[in-house]
Amino acid sequence: MKAVVFEEFGSPRKVLKLEERPLPEPGPGQVRVKLILSPIHNHDLMIVTGHYGYKPPLPHVPGTEALGVVDKLGEGVTNLKLGQRVTGGASAAWAEYYLAGAQSLVPLPDGIDDATACQLVSMPLSAWRLLGELQVEAGEWIVQNAANGAVGKIIAKLAAERGVKVLNIVRREAAVAELAAEGIGDAVSSEHEDWQDRARAITGGAPIRRALDSVAGRASDELLDLVAEEGWLISFGALSGRPMQINADNLLFKRAVVKGFWAAKPSSFHTPEQIRGAIVEFVGKAARGELKLPIAEVFPLEQAAEAAQASNEKGRQGKIAIRGS
Repeated sequence: MKAVVFEEFGSPRKVLKLEERPLPEPGPGQVRVKLILSPIHNHDLMIVTGHYGYKPPLPHVPGTEALGVVDKLGEGVTNLKLGQRVTGGASAAWAEYYLAGAQSLVPLPDGIDDATACQLVSMPLSAWRLLGELQVEAGEWIVQNAANGAVGKIIAKLAAERGVKVLNIVRREAAVAELAAEGIGDAVSSEHEDWQDRARAITGGAPIRRALDSVAGRASDELLDLVAEEGWLISFGALSGRPMQINADNLLFKRAVVKGFWAAKPSSFHTPEQIRGAIVEFVGKAARGELKLPIAEVFPLEQAAEAAQASNEKGRQGKIAIRGS
């Protein structure tokens, strides 16, 4: 079968290549899945460059989430059927066939489009877990940057369902209108010199208890400027590619807390049953048309390096995905 492989860490454009590999055989509790679509997440690219929280042994086939069709059942698998359309976390998904634990996959109704289906676990579940771990109540304010990203939009919508107010920071004025078109308000663009004053005007001076930082660099301290005393700043990403910059005054005199969130770590805040219930809820929302996750462009396995490069382009309206043969 064809598979995307890298033999050294580095720029995806340079190290990703296509090669023939043996067809994988599922072990006990596993299934083999024929790939339909796999989204390219930021962490997928960080794994390739060697800058993620762990480094896999090399050579390695990337891809951590995918949509596919069950092709073969391993010993003891009873919850899935051959030919069933499934989505969920996976390993080595950028290949014509990949293996996954049967319990980690979610069977899907036919009414969910492939673009949404292939992204239905990683980002929605991260947003759901993040929101729960913030420990905020209805009526309270949080602030997030990169609010026009996929996770940011999901957080805003989930928070609205709970009555939590979200101040959404974006980098372009056009993105404010884009969010409004999706029913997401309380947004401000940081391209304005007085954007922090505009942000405070939106909240009416109400305290902001939590901040979600997906950008890092100077943006970390800019968010902390907005947070109330004893508030939290949660690091969720580093889109700027720079280390977090935080003024000691903000930490000391606000007695602020800075912590990180890594979705790859098992949750100590939510039970496995609660997490499974959340995934079932996402599937229901997608089936009813309430949750749409667009794909901007699809590339074949042969063009994985080009796909990775396209994934880094700003202003995309959705993820880049890799399709099976």
